[in-house]
Amino acid sequence: MATGPKMDKYDIVIIGAGPVGLLLSTCLARWGYKIKHIDMRPEPTVTGRADGIQPRSLDLLRNMGLKRAIMANGPAKVFEVAFWDPRQNGSGIHRTGTWPSCPSFIDARYPFTTLLHQGLIERVFIADLNKNDVRIQRPWRVIGFENDGKDKEYPVQVSLGHVDGHESETVRTKYLFSGEGARSFVREQLGVKITHKDPIANVWGVMDGVVRTNFPDIKMKCTIHSDAGSVMVIPREANMVRLYIQIATSTDSDWDPRKTATTEEVQAAAKRIFAPYWIEWDRIEWYSVYPIGQGIADRYTLDERVFMGGDCCHTHSPKAGQGMNTAFLDAQNLAWKIHHVESGFADRSILKSYESERKLIAENLLNFDSRYAKLFSARQPSAGEVQDATKNTDKEEHQDNEFVKMFKESCEFTSGYGVAYDPNIFNWSESHPAQHSLFLSPAKGRTKARTGRIMTPATVTRVADANVVHLEQEVPLNGSYRIYLFAGKPSVTKNAVADFAYNLSKKSSFYSAYTRPDVDSVDYHERHLPHSHFFTVCTIFNAHRPDIEIHEMLPETLVRYWDHVYADDIWDQRAPNAKAAAHAKMGLPEDEGGVVVVRPDGYVGCVVKLVHGSGTVDALNQYFGSFCVKKLGGAGAQL
Repeated sequence: MATGPKMDKYDIVIIGAGPVGLLLSTCLARWGYKIKHIDMRPEPTVTGRADGIQPRSLDLLRNMGLKRAIMANGPAKVFEVAFWDPRQNGSGIHRTGTWPSCPSFIDARYPFTTLLHQGLIERVFIADLNKNDVRIQRPWRVIGFENDGKDKEYPVQVSLGHVDGHESETVRTKYLFSGEGARSFVREQLGVKITHKDPIANVWGVMDGVVRTNFPDIKMKCTIHSDAGSVMVIPREANMVRLYIQIATSTDSDWDPRKTATTEEVQAAAKRIFAPYWIEWDRIEWYSVYPIGQGIADRYTLDERVFMGGDCCHTHSPKAGQGMNTAFLDAQNLAWKIHHVESGFADRSILKSYESERKLIAENLLNFDSRYAKLFSARQPSAGEVQDATKNTDKEEHQDNEFVKMFKESCEFTSGYGVAYDPNIFNWSESHPAQHSLFLSPAKGRTKARTGRIMTPATVTRVADANVVHLEQEVPLNGSYRIYLFAGKPSVTKNAVADFAYNLSKKSSFYSAYTRPDVDSVDYHERHLPHSHFFTVCTIFNAHRPDIEIHEMLPETLVRYWDHVYADDIWDQRAPNAKAAAHAKMGLPEDEGGVVVVRPDGYVGCVVKLVHGSGTVDALNQYFGSFCVKKLGGAGAQL
């Protein structure tokens, strides 16, 4: 029987080496997957394009060990946003307010926006990929693809070609991912439509350059409304400034989505907008004009084999600086889910949650983007409203007026901490398949940790070396669930902790069922994954560090994670009266503790009460059993 030519096979083919493709590739390369990654551009972005990294994204980059390399490029940091409006007498603009980028009511490690051009960010990822023997194939493009199923393990055939047309190749892959951007060949071939949420489209001019000016806020992010038009000012690295200038809108009588403007025309418009202040350019590094509207792809995948993410799936105005940040989280979400399916941990059906979770966030972004654009153009807020909006207040939400509410929602959303996934198989709720009396929920006032939301930051002391550390950063992005055992007071929870460890060690528990095949030969110095590739256990005691003796107070199962044993003994201004602030911030009893399960991407999956007996692990067996391949703990396991 004749056979066709042998094709190379890959775990995933990634099209496009922008932020979404690079983050996805970086995660999967670190976890050992074979990757084919191509990009149409002959080299990484040289100038321009995306530039804003929000506080939540900086958390993610730190968790990946990439933050230091990003910050080594000397990015600008925006702690405040200034708003400028026309004077009533027609004599130009004046400042009407300044607002924190990330106000104190948001519990953020990095309360600022980081500004750095996309090319420098891309190079940080590319350097990490090179360490894992992944090279971006340039300049190549996708010519065609088909999920033909002829190879059950590698069901997708992909045809690739050099952009000059002189070379081509065909490969087979388990997955194909499009991070091509707004003009996606893959999306077009799939027949996936873009739904425009807002019929108003705009043409933007964007200019990066070094300027001289007497405008006092040129080093801050500014939104400027003037009688001559509007501009957004974004400070950048290397003493540069980015200006976004709206050139045309579909409400104009002579609307043309292909309208262009020269650099000289945009500079002249900027000078009119900045009056009475002057502005001149030493040099212009990058200039572009592009149309943009609020659009979202109807689907992110049709078959859970060919996926899309980033600008391929959602477009919106640049006002809030969300494009690259949303793309990062698209990639992170898909990466660990593919990993869990391909490594035999979870059922293939979990891949459906990529579209449901990330499309919801994109829809929320577009709705937010529309409201954000109107927030400061409707009217100027009063001084009292400004104070109420920016300060950390204990006032009930219903006491805030519409402006204050919108400001708080805007800040939470732009910072990245406003991402909230709906209840599903990963985010426990009263409708989850796992139903056990020990699950805790904010709705019943039994915890503050909200499923589908990022885990609240907490500062603790690592027992092993007395270092004060950020608990949420202690486990890197390695594809594992983080099991946080808040162990309360040792004298109160001694038996409950022992029972927890004993039931973890049972062969049918979620923890033991996925023991590493090489567990007997794991390196002594392996900190995070000594027992399983899918779980890291952190134990946090309500005690002072000198009073914690790991080998005396913990069963052997938990002793193995001795680098992840902590004292909850650091005062926190957000829980000023608590003796164990981390416990208090999670809304867990400081003496009795509890267990917080956090997904590999840092979002809370479920919270369980810590009790004597097998109940705590029984509940967790039910939770993990609802999506894991193996039957766990007897009753409660589902497939």
